[in-house]
Amino acid sequence: MAVEWSMAYEFSNCLIDPDKHLFVCGGLPVHLEPQVFDLLLLLVDRKGRLVTKDDLVEIVWHGLSVSDATISARINAARRAVGDTGRAQAIIKTVHGRGFQLNVDVRVVAAPAQTPNLARSDTQNIQFACSSHGTRIAFSKSGNGPPLVRVAHWLSHLELDWQSPVWRPLIETLDGKNTLYRYDQRGTGLSSRDLEGADIDAFADDLKAVADANNLERFPIFAASQAVPVAIRFAQRYPRRVSGLVLYGGYAKGRALREATQSDIDEVTVLGLIRAGWGKEDSPFVNAFSTLFMPGATPTQLASFVKMQTETISPENAARLRQIVDRFDVSEVLASIRTPTLVIHAISDAVQPVEQGRILASEIEGARYVSLESRNHVPLPQEETWTKMMHEVQLFLDCLQR
Repeated sequence: MAVEWSMAYEFSNCLIDPDKHLFVCGGLPVHLEPQVFDLLLLLVDRKGRLVTKDDLVEIVWHGLSVSDATISARINAARRAVGDTGRAQAIIKTVHGRGFQLNVDVRVVAAPAQTPNLARSDTQNIQFACSSHGTRIAFSKSGNGPPLVRVAHWLSHLELDWQSPVWRPLIETLDGKNTLYRYDQRGTGLSSRDLEGADIDAFADDLKAVADANNLERFPIFAASQAVPVAIRFAQRYPRRVSGLVLYGGYAKGRALREATQSDIDEVTVLGLIRAGWGKEDSPFVNAFSTLFMPGATPTQLASFVKMQTETISPENAARLRQIVDRFDVSEVLASIRTPTLVIHAISDAVQPVEQGRILASEIEGARYVSLESRNHVPLPQEETWTKMMHEVQLFLDCLQR
């Protein structure tokens, strides 16, 4: 049977197919609102020629009256989709007082008329592994492709994460081109709740237990926040098993051990807030969390966090776990890491100051550093920097396969 072909446009690392209303960037499908799709298609179709405001109103809004703020919002959304920003304007350029234009070359390519199957399985396979001290570690597997292990962090629950408006987009992106292995760290989620003997080596044991249970001999790691020093400790202990490290919002030396800076938050204050407000929607802790961890969160995202608290860990264990991770220290082993490494850090992160990300990138030989114009310690899919972050991650992972 002959395959029918239609035309599509390639630019930068993106593809847009007008016939199938399909937009793919970095090899991953990206959902666009209709007006954003039409606006981007118009810019691409003009191939670098100027698109005026009148052009946009006539073609995208069909002649209806729209404000400059509305047009600006759609331009910003288009920039986020292609991994650009208003500051960089590497792909979509503003010509002040005149309009906008695409700032990269466009190629017309043939595309199969049949839309690629972009659907993902809505199921995950949850199993258990045995770690040190007889600790039961719950892990899951989803997606298809090369293996990728996401190291567990302070607050996780395999089942709730799967439906979370905060974590589900990250899971979907990571397992879109990879077989993703996730797990709940000891003391949280579906794993054993006992924290007896918990330290950075025990958490590294948990990572090893999950890798061993899945017969993973060599694999890349995605780690965020306090999972970063755990990943580094694992890479130090088992260098031949780690093919790459993606380290987001992490640190080398925990808050309790490093010299306090103006941007550091006080441990006593955090512990008090946790014990007093854990799982209470209107508590000072939830308000403080939203300000510190994810100031850009929506009410729905904050509500999912409150539910996560009550289902994942007790207030006392949450406070105890914070004390443990605030005392992680891998600063002395950074120079010994020879694994390809990508370090990503939000410039205005209030939980782990950006200096910590720079220390990681400067001390790990050959590490690549990417900064994000963000205040959120927890990456949020609605952020302008989300697309940039995920493109950097997937491009790094793709390079490891070459």
